[in-house]
Amino acid sequence: MNSETFQYPFHSIEEIEQIIRWINQEYSFFCLTSGNDHRYPQGTFPNQILAGNTAIEADELWNSKAENIAGIISYDFKNQLENLKSENPAWIPLPDLTFFKREIKINWDSETIYSSFEIPGYVWDQGKNQYKNEKVEITPLTSKEAYLENFKKVQNEIIEGNTYEMNYCISFEGKTSQFDPISAFFDLMNLSPMPFSALFKANSKFLISASPERFLKKTGDRLIAQPIKGTAKRGNTEEEDIQNKSFLQQSEKEQAENLMITDLMRNDLSKVSETGSVKVPELFGIYSFPKVHQMITTVSSQLKANTTFREIIEATFPMGSMTGAPKIKTMEIIDQLENFKRGWFSGSLVILGENGDFDSSVIIRSIISDLEENKLYFGVGSAITIDADPNAEYEECLLKAGAILEILSGK
Repeated sequence: MNSETFQYPFHSIEEIEQIIRWINQEYSFFCLTSGNDHRYPQGTFPNQILAGNTAIEADELWNSKAENIAGIISYDFKNQLENLKSENPAWIPLPDLTFFKREIKINWDSETIYSSFEIPGYVWDQGKNQYKNEKVEITPLTSKEAYLENFKKVQNEIIEGNTYEMNYCISFEGKTSQFDPISAFFDLMNLSPMPFSALFKANSKFLISASPERFLKKTGDRLIAQPIKGTAKRGNTEEEDIQNKSFLQQSEKEQAENLMITDLMRNDLSKVSETGSVKVPELFGIYSFPKVHQMITTVSSQLKANTTFREIIEATFPMGSMTGAPKIKTMEIIDQLENFKRGWFSGSLVILGENGDFDSSVIIRSIISDLEENKLYFGVGSAITIDADPNAEYEECLLKAGAILEILSGK
């Protein structure tokens, strides 16, 4: 690979859009990520584009020396880790693992674009603002009545002692015509810029993600998880915004939900970490984003020597914030009560860098589309506990869907 770095002045995000449109024509796979200048504990996704034409099979992915790779672990990969199944229909069928090897890399900061190759001059001549999506008719797969009915079933499972907390999700589906995922991504970034924003391409399938949540980050022998549990909407005024943030910060219900998942993640990390090294540097941190306030906890540990990427994933996937506790039994109930196959939704987008280090997001607040099938879908969910209010949880789901619905259908 050419080690030379080419530099170009960075003026606006439109230049990144021009580059990614050219890459989209030339490469079967790409992964664009951005942290959108958020101040996030332990950092955000880098401002970066990786692209390539070579898919990575599972054997190479799980190689302990695998690096310079990006991809997605589907939620349904759980079935390869435990005696579980996913029998609900898939609006867009997706493989459990979708990874590619990086052939080119581009980074940018506030002033400069850094590229591993010389960008052709005509890339900058592409017309701007010529792409605009038409409104997409979105169909909710679960009515409010069905949601409330399943909510009661979850609470009955809690009473029976089968689960303590469950992340019950609902899906929205749409049929498209000439849908442009690149435009949708930049529209979503403009409306809801997040610390783990991403646009991922695998042939005809795209992920358009405005995720606020990290799954895992490995730096050397240090591993961190940052589960999100606890959501409050932004206020219409500064006073209302402060009140909403304060309410979230002091909510015993939200803290209880967050603590259950924190304990689950501590247990998961302990499977691959040195004894006594699992710590909680920040519990119940409150962070503000364009549409919501979120309660975020950071769990950290020191990995055992020579722990592989595969061992880390097998010990921790899927993330507790998208399942509940206890994890395995709760996932069985999820598949009984939900009416769609999650696929990429609530899986993880992973970037593997040098020396086995990696960062990964939780795939939420995200659109999954297939340009060949002219379909898209997205899921939203919230944690159900014995004290949860069904109408409030349903409204939380709609709040989380708000930015996506706005860019797709103008609602």
